[in-house]
Amino acid sequence: MRKWLPMAILASAQFIMVLDSSVMNVAISQIVADLDTTIQGVQTAITLYTLVMAAFMLLGAKLGDMIGRNRAFAIGLAIYGVGSLTTALSPNLAVLLIGWSGIEGFGAVLVVPAIAALTAATYEGKDRALAYALLGGIAAVAVAAGPLIGGWVTTEFTWRYVFAAETVVVILILLLRGQLAQAPAAAHRPRLDVVGVALSSAGLGLIVFAILRSSVWGFVQPRSAPTIGGTEITPLGFSVVPFMVLGGLALLAAFVSWEERRAERGLDQLLDTALLKIAQLRAGLSTLVGQQLVLMGTFFVIPVYLQVVLGLDAFETGKRLLPLSIAMLVFALLGPGIAGRRSPRTVAQLGLVAVSVGAVVMLATLDVRLNDTGFKVALALMGAGAGLLASQLGNVIMSSVVPTQTSEAGGLQGTAQNLGSSLGTAIVGAVLLASLATGFSDRIADNPDIPPAARETIVANTEQGIDIVPVTSVEQAAVDGGLTPDQASAVADDYGDAQLDALRLSLGAVALAALLSLWLTRRLPTRSLADP
Repeated sequence: MRKWLPMAILASAQFIMVLDSSVMNVAISQIVADLDTTIQGVQTAITLYTLVMAAFMLLGAKLGDMIGRNRAFAIGLAIYGVGSLTTALSPNLAVLLIGWSGIEGFGAVLVVPAIAALTAATYEGKDRALAYALLGGIAAVAVAAGPLIGGWVTTEFTWRYVFAAETVVVILILLLRGQLAQAPAAAHRPRLDVVGVALSSAGLGLIVFAILRSSVWGFVQPRSAPTIGGTEITPLGFSVVPFMVLGGLALLAAFVSWEERRAERGLDQLLDTALLKIAQLRAGLSTLVGQQLVLMGTFFVIPVYLQVVLGLDAFETGKRLLPLSIAMLVFALLGPGIAGRRSPRTVAQLGLVAVSVGAVVMLATLDVRLNDTGFKVALALMGAGAGLLASQLGNVIMSSVVPTQTSEAGGLQGTAQNLGSSLGTAIVGAVLLASLATGFSDRIADNPDIPPAARETIVANTEQGIDIVPVTSVEQAAVDGGLTPDQASAVADDYGDAQLDALRLSLGAVALAALLSLWLTRRLPTRSLADP
C-alpha cells in the first residue's frame, strides 16, 4: 500500500483537474440564477478554461523544467486551490471568470505535465504501465462521474460546494506531497523562450477557440456570425472558423520554425522540436487526440438524449452513465495485463473497435423510450473501449522519451487532450445541430398539416440556426406563435423525429471517428512495452 500512496496522491490531483468542466456543464442553470448572469456567460467561462489549458500547457511544462517538477506540482496545486476557493465564493460572473477560467486554468497547466513526470519518476516497468493506466482511467471516470457528482451536489445543496471540496482536496495533497519521489532535474536550468510562448499560445488558443465556437458560428457556412461594429464577419461568404484555424496553424508553423532556429544557435527552446520526430511519441499523441475526440463527442450526445429527449435531470443522467464509468475504470486497470500479452497497438485498436460497436448498438436502440438493456450494453462497450485506450497511451507517450524530457512530453500530452476534447465537442455538436436543422426544415416544408405561411416562417427561422430543446417546448412555442393545437402538435412531431435522427447521425459520427482513428494507431508499438 505504501508503494501506491504516491499514485493515490497523483490520481487525486488528476481527478479534480478533469472533474471541473463536467461539473460546470450540469450546474449551468443554477449558476445562471445564482450569479444573475446568462447561459452564454457561463459557457464563455467554460470555453476560456479549456482555452487557457490548451494554449499554455507547453509553458507549464517548461516552467516545470525551470523550477523543478516537484515544485511546479506544488505551486500549481496551490494556485489551483486559490482558484477553486475564489470560484466557490464568487459573487458574480466576473469573479467566476477570474477564479475558474483564469486562476484554476493557469494552476492546471503547471500540475498536468508535472503529474506525468512524477509518475515516470516514481514507477518503473509494469508498475509504471499500471500507474499510467490508472491515471487514464481516473481521468475518464472524472468525465463520466462529473454529471453524477455535480448533479447531486447542485440539486441537493449548491454548485459552490464542489469547488470548496476541491480546495480541501488540494490542501490534503499538498500536505502529503512529501511522499512523492523527486523527479530528475533538467540537464541545465533553461531560460524562458518568450517569443516561443507567444507564438505557441496564440496558435493553439486561436485553433481551440475557433473549434469551440464553431457550433455557434458554423464550420463552413456562417450561422450566428461574430460582429464588429454591427457588421457580421463572414470572409468570402464563409464562416470565420476555418480562417481562424488556418491562422492558428500558420502561427504554429512559425513557432516550429522559430524553435528550430533557436536550436541551431544553441539557445533554449520552449519545446524541443526533435521530440516531434519520435514516431512512437507522435503516434501516442495523435491517437490520444482521436481518443478524446470520440470520448467527448460521446459525452456530448448521450446527455442530450437523456436530458432533452427523456427529460432526466442532471443527477439521473449521471446515474444512467454509471455502466460507462465502471467499464472504463475496470478496463483501464485490466489494460496493462492485456498489454503484457498483446502490443499497445493491438490493445488500442481493440478499444477503438469496441467504442465503434458500442456507438452502433446505441444508434440502433435509440428511441423516445429508453431501451434499458441496449443502452447499458452500448455504454459498457464504449466504456470498455475507452478504458483500453486510456490504459495504453500515457505509457506509450512517456516511455518514448528519456526521464529528463518527461515534463515536455507531459505538456504535449496535455495539449493533445485538450485539443481532442475541443474537437470532439465541436465536431459532434456541429453534426447534431446541422442535421437537426436540415431534418426539421425538410419535414416542415413537406408537412401538409401546417399552413403554408407558417411553413415558410419556420423554415426561414431554422436557416438561421436551431436549438436543442424538449419537444414540449417546441409545441408550446408553436401555440404561442398562433398555430392551433393540432398544427402545433404536427410541428412538435416533426421536431421530435428530426431530433432522434440527428442524435442517431451524431452517434454514427462517433462510430466513424473511432474507426478512422484506427489509422492513427499504425505507428504505435507492435510489441509489449514490458519487453526488454
